[in-house]
Amino acid sequence: MTLTPIVVATAEDLAREFMIRTQVFVNEQNVPIDEEIDAFDVVGGECTHLLIENDTGEAVGTGRVRLIDKYGKIQRVAVLKNFRQYGIGRVIILELEKLAAAQGATAAKLDAQVHAIGFYEKLGYDVQSEVFLDAGIEHVLMVKKL
Repeated sequence: MTLTPIVVATAEDLAREFMIRTQVFVNEQNVPIDEEIDAFDVVGGECTHLLIENDTGEAVGTGRVRLIDKYGKIQRVAVLKNFRQYGIGRVIILELEKLAAAQGATAAKLDAQVHAIGFYEKLGYDVQSEVFLDAGIEHVLMVKKL
């Protein structure tokens, strides 16, 4: 499967991102929609949003990153359920790290759902916190030098 990263630059692409996040976070994980969509969800704002398209042009994954004190803060990483076995999550993280580094980040950080700690550790992230709740889901802070 060919995967194409696309930096979100249009309202149409932002809507495709919201479709993925709504399916994964709101429908599958029961995150309230008003907690999932926030003030950073705009084209041309503080966050750089990313879509991953498959070889048929379908948006299958997404994430966003914003620069905070030399850290690229990675957020809202989601892959549609039927596409989770193709390494799309890894592609999203690596692309977001590149985008963060291009903006001057020297490290990346993210709040990982506890079930995904192993995934992020394989990508070089280290746990930096105790478990905490975000939207009723257990998370930990993880960091990686870029």
